[in-house]
Amino acid sequence: MSKEIATFAGGCFWCMVKPFDQLDGIEQVVSGYTGGHVENPTYEQVCSETTGHLEAVQITFNPNIFPYERIVETYWKLIDPTDPGGQFYDRGESYTTAIFYHNEEQREIAEQSKKRLEESGKFNKPIAVKILPAKPFYPAEEYHQHYYKKNPLHYERYHIGSGRAAFIKEHWGD
Repeated sequence: MSKEIATFAGGCFWCMVKPFDQLDGIEQVVSGYTGGHVENPTYEQVCSETTGHLEAVQITFNPNIFPYERIVETYWKLIDPTDPGGQFYDRGESYTTAIFYHNEEQREIAEQSKKRLEESGKFNKPIAVKILPAKPFYPAEEYHQHYYKKNPLHYERYHIGSGRAAFIKEHWGD
């Protein structure tokens, strides 16, 4: 069976896991940190905005069941792609958005998808998501992994309270 990896930063990684976790062809979703210059950072270090890392998810998937193009299309529907300063309630560099590509094909797919979104007129502000080469990915602490399963009530309050759920519903429907 073939497997590939996709890496996305979309603000709080808690909110990025559940939607991918529920899709056929997704083998694993890991919350973590990437894009920065500190090896094996802690959550506290990343939140201090001194590591250069973004909160991100790394997705292991079977492209024969769920191709990378569909993963990128799913990603757009989980974020506010026009916000350069973070996502919803979470502000600062560590909560900004990026697609980290692992090969040239992923880069091309991400660039084309971003261009289509920009040209769609869906948003009246520029698309702020960066498309960057993948860097080392460091899994977050265990208590962050699959947070929506471990703390479902807190997760749901956060997902709604942060403004993410309302934004997604307004711009993408249910």
